[in-house]
Amino acid sequence: MVKLFLRSLWLIGLLWAGTGLRVQAAELIHQASHPEPTAAYKWLDILLETSAREVDRVGARPTILARSMAIVETAMYDAWAAYDAKAIGTRFGDKLRRPEKERTQKNKETAIAYAAYRSLLDLYGGDDKDWVREQMKKMGYDPDNNSMDRTKPEGIGNVAAAAVIEYRRHDGSNQHGDEAGSNGKPYSDYTYYRSVNKPNDVQNPTYWMPIPFVGKDGKTFAPNFLTAHWYRVKPFALERADQFRSPPPPEWGSKQLAKEVEECAEVNANLSLEQKAIVEFMRDGPRSTGQSGHWLRFAQDVSRRDKNDLDRDVKMFFAVANVVHDTFVSSWDTKRYYDTSRPYWWVRQHFPNKHILGWKGPGKGVGKIPGKEWHPYSPSIFVTPPFPGYVSGHATASAGAARTLELFTGSDKFGAVAIRKAGELTEDAYPTSQMQARNGKPAKDVPESKEIRLPLPTFKATAEMAAMSRLWGGYHIRTDNNEGLIMGKKIADYSWPKYQAYFEGKTAALAH
Repeated sequence: MVKLFLRSLWLIGLLWAGTGLRVQAAELIHQASHPEPTAAYKWLDILLETSAREVDRVGARPTILARSMAIVETAMYDAWAAYDAKAIGTRFGDKLRRPEKERTQKNKETAIAYAAYRSLLDLYGGDDKDWVREQMKKMGYDPDNNSMDRTKPEGIGNVAAAAVIEYRRHDGSNQHGDEAGSNGKPYSDYTYYRSVNKPNDVQNPTYWMPIPFVGKDGKTFAPNFLTAHWYRVKPFALERADQFRSPPPPEWGSKQLAKEVEECAEVNANLSLEQKAIVEFMRDGPRSTGQSGHWLRFAQDVSRRDKNDLDRDVKMFFAVANVVHDTFVSSWDTKRYYDTSRPYWWVRQHFPNKHILGWKGPGKGVGKIPGKEWHPYSPSIFVTPPFPGYVSGHATASAGAARTLELFTGSDKFGAVAIRKAGELTEDAYPTSQMQARNGKPAKDVPESKEIRLPLPTFKATAEMAAMSRLWGGYHIRTDNNEGLIMGKKIADYSWPKYQAYFEGKTAALAH
């Protein structure tokens, strides 16, 4: 099945080549530089770098990252909308609209610069305040201009950002650590979540339990359910978090779950170099900025491909960022509601007294291991995401973003190529012969080069690759991914008319 999936991607590429529609790799490389980036593209680069800097300090928090990116992109959109003939903003509608003579490229760029800057300071103004200020200066703007004059683009940007920030001030995220029940730390849980199971006390194998990580100091720790309260965060376009809640997952002891756990262990023990590259490509994104950052990078690929102007970039980044935010709110509702475990524990419990084929660790390849010691294809510092498995956030976010890009561009065609280095995040120090070793014997039938070229022919195929990577990596069972893909598409299809209404200034369509 794994080989068939990769072959399907290859066949799609051949089909494109045969019809003359395939974009050559040299023309659209994922994460390539832009020869003439729009101001929106440049500010997205700054947003992603600021987010990555935070991840370097505190670790990846996909829900928080998605919300932060949505806030910045929404502030930018609202500031830009004041200088468009039709579009309306999310907070003021058409109340900020400027006269036609003021709708210049320069005013649009200035307004979105201040909107981006103010929202970045609100979200990352602790450790990264000086860095963000420096970026503002490099872009040619005064970081100390606090004008709220709505007749000036600087004022429009500041006003738009302030309104979005205020709207999100108490949206359920606990950004400031001031929700009742919170421990006072930003984004901390205030819903009193406690896991049913502990590693040494399994009450019900269906339910989630913390997984041991090894910290930078070499000490072992088991993080709790990350942002367990996220189902309470206000979505952007959805009516409520449980609007597309997934059906019940397979229970422990069922034939379906047993089959899917066995499948996960089997594919994880037979990863090719290409599959390892895909696992890490979809796991990391651009410097671990999560699926929100990853799909905004894909949107930048589209921007370069289609030679977008500022207007299209602002709208596209706004829609993708907010759809992904909603997919995380929605998938976290399902995660919290069903509270399911992950393959890390399920494989160990399914094969408690057996030896199975499994990954033995960086540079050791695959061999017989005790089932109770099974480990996903991941470094010990980040074994498996610290939250329940059902549904997959990767799958949900990817399907939502992919469908949004399809709807925005009018086609599912993507045509990008990602160039990766197999094992870069997990076993970078080892040659391919050791990476692919079998039963202690170095592999002889693998190339020496670790460079892998991953075709991304369509948005849908890219989302499916993201979902499949979670099964291959050992983080999810198939149901987690399949239902996540379904949920993400439903969210995008439901939301798209609302984004169109914003772009076209149809206020009546937004009423609900």
